[in-house]
Amino acid sequence: DNLLGISWVDSSWIPILNNGSVLDYFSERSNPFYDRTCNNEVVKMQRMTLDHLNQMVGVEYILLHAQEPILFIIRKQQRQSPTQVLPLADYYIIAGVIYQAPDLGSVINSRVLTAVHGIQSAFEEAMSYCRYHPSKGYWWHFKDQEEREKTKPKAKKKEEPSSIFQRQRVDALLLDLRQKFPPRFVQQKPGEKPIPVDQIKKEPEPAPEAVKQEEKETVKNAQSAGAKGPPEKRMRLQ
Repeated sequence: DNLLGISWVDSSWIPILNNGSVLDYFSERSNPFYDRTCNNEVVKMQRMTLDHLNQMVGVEYILLHAQEPILFIIRKQQRQSPTQVLPLADYYIIAGVIYQAPDLGSVINSRVLTAVHGIQSAFEEAMSYCRYHPSKGYWWHFKDQEEREKTKPKAKKKEEPSSIFQRQRVDALLLDLRQKFPPRFVQQKPGEKPIPVDQIKKEPEPAPEAVKQEEKETVKNAQSAGAKGPPEKRMRLQ
């Protein structure tokens, strides 16, 4: 079983943990990291010292490093001879809590899985924003970008004044269009229906002889008014 994801602690042992008692604490029967078929259990049942482990062959536990009262490191190893051992696993005790130290393969496997999961999540999220249409092709559709554009205040463009050349040119074009396409309807007063230009009645122009006669009469009236002179002033009675 994979024991890398579990831990074990017995709070009653924490105040008395030291270099001499840490192996007894690790050999508790409720500890899932302890193998009861090891040589330490044989030595404990026969009431021998731990020095006899060097003369035995099989699985054993030793105290590899100690930093009282916080850190203890215990190694599980396979003893093949008094001078030859093969490490199997390491366990570290921090503030009384026992953990199994991961091996190099487990560390690399965990980091690779974490990286692959992040890359796969990034690809899935990127594909959710991808859109395709036969006429347009592929493009990106981001919802956050649309919300930001809606919330941003739109800057008003400053209208630049037109130049003299532009005004003269526009007037010339409008005059040219008016000559080419004269208006067909005229609206004499605001609110009234437009009337075709052909239906507008033109007032008859006065004859030239009548105009000359009216001019002569106005001249005579002006001359007679000048000959009479100004009216006399009357004396005011006080």
